[in-house]
Amino acid sequence: MGFRPLAITMGDPAGIGPEIIVKAAARLRPRIEAGHLGLVVIGSNAALEEARARLTPSLAIPEVTEADRTWPGLCAMQAGPEGEPIRPGVLSADGGRFAFQAVERGVKLALSGRVGGIVTAPLNKEALNKAGYHYPGHTEMLAELTGVKGSCMMLAHGNMRVSHFTTHIALEDVPKRLTPERMRRVMALTHDALLRLRTGRARIAVAALNPHAGEGGLFGRHDIDVAGPIIAEAVAQGMDVVGPVPGDTVFVKLRAGQYDAVIANYHDQGHIPVKLLGFEVDPETGRWNDLSGVNITLGLPIIRTSVDHGTAFDIAGKGIANEQSLVEAIEYAEKLAIPVPEEVAATAAGG
Repeated sequence: MGFRPLAITMGDPAGIGPEIIVKAAARLRPRIEAGHLGLVVIGSNAALEEARARLTPSLAIPEVTEADRTWPGLCAMQAGPEGEPIRPGVLSADGGRFAFQAVERGVKLALSGRVGGIVTAPLNKEALNKAGYHYPGHTEMLAELTGVKGSCMMLAHGNMRVSHFTTHIALEDVPKRLTPERMRRVMALTHDALLRLRTGRARIAVAALNPHAGEGGLFGRHDIDVAGPIIAEAVAQGMDVVGPVPGDTVFVKLRAGQYDAVIANYHDQGHIPVKLLGFEVDPETGRWNDLSGVNITLGLPIIRTSVDHGTAFDIAGKGIANEQSLVEAIEYAEKLAIPVPEEVAATAAGG
């Protein structure tokens, strides 16, 4: 292979991670066998083998170690020692331990250059904390493991790309975290991501924090006194940024293609519109039957993408989990791993 493989971290083995991994690998099998894609799955080999044997028995996933000089196009690496058998849908400290150890090993491989990036299957925050790893989620864990401050989350579904100034904090704390430094950082990371994704442009809209972007100060002054000047500064530096755009219309305009990305101020402002479009619901049963969307961490020294859903303990082990989001996450990681030609960067920047 003339490229580095991607590491797929299993997340919590008790969740749907093992199932969606083997299903995604089966879908991508032609590309893997043709030598166009390499995947090394990191987690519980026992959980992976159980899912493989049950759902994709014709798919071979040989075990490898870091010491092996070469790996086959599709292979599995044990993240840590097995403890008590992990049962699908059952929360445990061992599940949380495996989730952390898989990411830890994936980051190590990415930082060393052995893999081109990591794609993460879902973990369970309660199990993670039960195992003694006190992180709000993958994003914060990855920041610590890579020694980076100032990363940010981008969600993507089709042409809906949404970065976030803040994520896992109380809503009451959001305004104080919207500092000029943080806003500049996220704007720059979003601009860079659009270049790497080759969207053709890099037009960014900043969502307003307050209703009607403050309505001239009647509903607050953050959008006028803080966000407005920072956006003007970015424009002066050559970035294509507009806003603040009222939150009740900015995502409609994004979906219409007027922007290439939106930057949301807080978790739910950005997550709700993307997940509303990414989860296809069966009107008769009220259950979702299709999951689409990708979570990308920007600002790390490694490439990291993820599924945009949770561990789904309620359906784990039933063989009905949908692998679409994982396939998309793998495809996004591939795009981000390719260097951006200078002419692409110049065109997107308006040069």
